[in-house]
Amino acid sequence: MALRALFLDVGNTLLRERPSRFELYAQAAHEEGCPISTEEMAAQMRRAHAELPTWVGGAFRYTDPWFEAYIARIFHESLGVPRERLSPLSERLFARFSDPATFELYPGAFELLALARTRGLRVGIISNWSHRLPGLLERLDISPRVDFVLCSALERLEKPSLELYRRALQQAGVQPEEALHAGDDIGKDLLGAQQAGLRAVLVDHARAHANISPAVSGLDQLAEIVDRLTT
Repeated sequence: MALRALFLDVGNTLLRERPSRFELYAQAAHEEGCPISTEEMAAQMRRAHAELPTWVGGAFRYTDPWFEAYIARIFHESLGVPRERLSPLSERLFARFSDPATFELYPGAFELLALARTRGLRVGIISNWSHRLPGLLERLDISPRVDFVLCSALERLEKPSLELYRRALQQAGVQPEEALHAGDDIGKDLLGAQQAGLRAVLVDHARAHANISPAVSGLDQLAEIVDRLTT
């Protein structure tokens, strides 16, 4: 069946943080008098993310109250930052992740979106992100190039939820087999989309998953797939 829609993840697919979120959190710890390496902070962040449930006190993952609990777990409970310092610390981190200067687009991002437009595809963003995503995409000039954005904090769903993919299909007005989803996470993007009946491609910029297929190592390769599926 002909391709009629392209769905894309954001983080580590269309764009990346520079410096990384691990470096930003480590820098914040240094500012609070808690020297910690980027590697140690990465381990702390992964542990906190795994330990915190999807809902914390009625707040869904990726909402500000959830992130405040996440930040408290790392900085107060693990690193000993006084609780009264957490609010200004959270605000500084939220500001960094709202700032387009924190992010850079991967090569070929705009070209991929332009190709999808030229081929008449419906283009949607499906991302596990905070409510700041739509505004960030606007400032990065991505919003005018896509048809819709599904953000987990606003949808109260996160990938690999089948319902989130169903909402994307409904927004695009296509059947599962008419859509291609591309993202960097094997479980959330590749397998999640496939389980929802979509075609899917892993975007592996770091070339860390040579044994996974289908996969591309850049957006130019993803554009080649879109080109083949629409001609």
